[in-house]
Amino acid sequence: MTIPHQTLGHFGSGRVFLKPASEGTGVIAGGAVRAVVESAGIHDILTKCLGSTNPHNVVRATIKALESLRSLDQVAQKRGKQTEELIDKRTIHPPPPPVAHG
Repeated sequence: MTIPHQTLGHFGSGRVFLKPASEGTGVIAGGAVRAVVESAGIHDILTKCLGSTNPHNVVRATIKALESLRSLDQVAQKRGKQTEELIDKRTIHPPPPPVAHG
């Protein structure tokens, strides 16, 4: 499980950047962020501490970043639209046809 989109959380002078990762990546994070992310049940994520590395500020910034996450359904509901209307059809490409090697 990963997060739906990238986000930046900040508390005091501590800032934490969270970015979704593909399955199998694991938790790429420092000690304070790792503890929070693993406690939240996230298995695949990339993180970066920016600014202060004070563990108290980093933990609070990580929690704020996780609280700011929104799913596609939540965004659609807030905008009064259907989920399908938010998906940009131009970015969805069908898989290429198989190439015959011969």
